[in-house]
Amino acid sequence: MSNLKAAFERQEFVVTCELSPPKGTELAPLFSKADALKDKITAFNLTDSAAARMTLDPTVAGYELHKRGIEPIVQFTSRDKNRLAIQSGMLGADVLGIPNLVIMGGDPPKIGDHPETKGVYDLFASQLIEAGVALNSGHDLAGNETKGSTSLYIGSVFNPGATDMEGEVTNTHRKIDAGAEFFQTQAIYETDGYHQFMDSLDRGNINTLAGIIPIKSVKMATYMNERVPGIDIPQHMLDRIAQAEADDRVLDESMAIAAETIAAIKDHCQGIHIMAIGWEKHIPALLERAGL
Repeated sequence: MSNLKAAFERQEFVVTCELSPPKGTELAPLFSKADALKDKITAFNLTDSAAARMTLDPTVAGYELHKRGIEPIVQFTSRDKNRLAIQSGMLGADVLGIPNLVIMGGDPPKIGDHPETKGVYDLFASQLIEAGVALNSGHDLAGNETKGSTSLYIGSVFNPGATDMEGEVTNTHRKIDAGAEFFQTQAIYETDGYHQFMDSLDRGNINTLAGIIPIKSVKMATYMNERVPGIDIPQHMLDRIAQAEADDRVLDESMAIAAETIAAIKDHCQGIHIMAIGWEKHIPALLERAGL
């Protein structure tokens, strides 16, 4: 059974963490990060070639963590595979003991390290969710019976900072109706906007993991504001990081901002999803600062 699902059912405040599989076969750094955090993190999300940069298959990375007694959440995207490959991969993940999947479209290939790649996008994210739900019930997406059913805990994503809030709410409803049981969000900085989105969603007690990305520099924050959809780091936070850079105390200020964000949203989510992007070793200090 999924420990993540069990934690939600116990109404614990869940903490998950994102890890990227290597661009290669050297898994020691991945193991090191997971081993250091496993007592504080419920499950680790393994990305599927994040930012369209080719990396090791997340199911393989997730299986290797699973063998070490560490719970994985494996990303499945519609970017690279058609419905046959996706369903085959879901069956394989279940056979390998992967308990959790998180479904999304995936970053467009043109921004990655193989920009000539043709995106597949055979299915919408909601249809990927339907495929997983079907396999859990002993059928494939076309309604054909399978020999044995899966027991996957299926989640998805939404972006509270989307420019088209109404469209994002509608799309999230579509994913809920398809059978998504939990959600991870894009990184939250504008907490009022997050609250507004959750109020607009109005679909009862949805298990939501609010995204947290610590701000490592003004350069990073500016890049995200300009290039990452749904990210809006407000000027007052940029000013705080700029002053911290001048005073050589960026880490402390970044942890303070992240802890303040968690405090502002923790009553409107069931947990947080930390995307530390190289700062994984600082996650325990952040959790302590946030009182978690």
